[in-house]
Amino acid sequence: MKRRSLLQMTPGAVLGLSACSLKDSAVAPLSTAPVTPPQSVKIPANTQYRPPAYANQGLRNPDVNLPSNFSGSAITYSRGSSAYKNVAMTFDDGPHPTNTPRLLDMLRKRNIRATFYVIGGNVDRYPHIARRIVAEGHEIGNHTYTHRKLTSLSDSEVRKEMRRTEDAIIRATGVKPRTMRPPYGALLQRQRSAVYSEFGYPTIMWSVDPQDWKRPGPSVVTSRILAGAGNGAIILAHDLHAPTVTAMPGTFDGLLSRGYQFITVSQLLAQKG
Repeated sequence: MKRRSLLQMTPGAVLGLSACSLKDSAVAPLSTAPVTPPQSVKIPANTQYRPPAYANQGLRNPDVNLPSNFSGSAITYSRGSSAYKNVAMTFDDGPHPTNTPRLLDMLRKRNIRATFYVIGGNVDRYPHIARRIVAEGHEIGNHTYTHRKLTSLSDSEVRKEMRRTEDAIIRATGVKPRTMRPPYGALLQRQRSAVYSEFGYPTIMWSVDPQDWKRPGPSVVTSRILAGAGNGAIILAHDLHAPTVTAMPGTFDGLLSRGYQFITVSQLLAQKG
């Protein structure tokens, strides 16, 4: 594919709201050194999450046989078509050595396919987990190599973040990512156009943000997602955080009990309506 250079940086407002605080994310300078893996978060005994009564009742996502070849000129999406009772569950900042495998077990039990926006440095550290993500039918997307705020980087640095992560994903899984999500949701409109032109990635934002990076507790994460979900929703979460993964059984079962079907971001974008 012919690669066109990123357009020259021009002033512009940042589109999108922060999905995680700067101080909470491991933001490292761009280098060839591996990114230090995030640490698992322990949940105090007095705040252990108790899933709702409908959780773990054998609810399963139906087998999904939907096309995933989306096309069009849109360079940013925050939701899909509202004509269908489908949602796309997305997880940022992994793969994590313990949280992500635990989450994958939950997804497999319910026959749910999700989309993982992975950090390239973590893919290089845990390629076996990235391979498992793809092998179990989930979609994988580009979330940069070092999780730096792209609006603060030069065009060449943005390009390097995208390229290093794409290469890491292909090296680990043999699959080329089709979409990207910027850290903190921060990417100028001009940058979005340039990334789309050069890499073919539309920028994927979200319509439901439980602000799980603030660690409000698993029950709060679940209730916020259930309250915000609707047809075509793109739901943001982070498998970086152990309490978020703890919240997922109740979240998944709550949405399944309401008749929602889980599909990947690409399947969501391919639907017309």
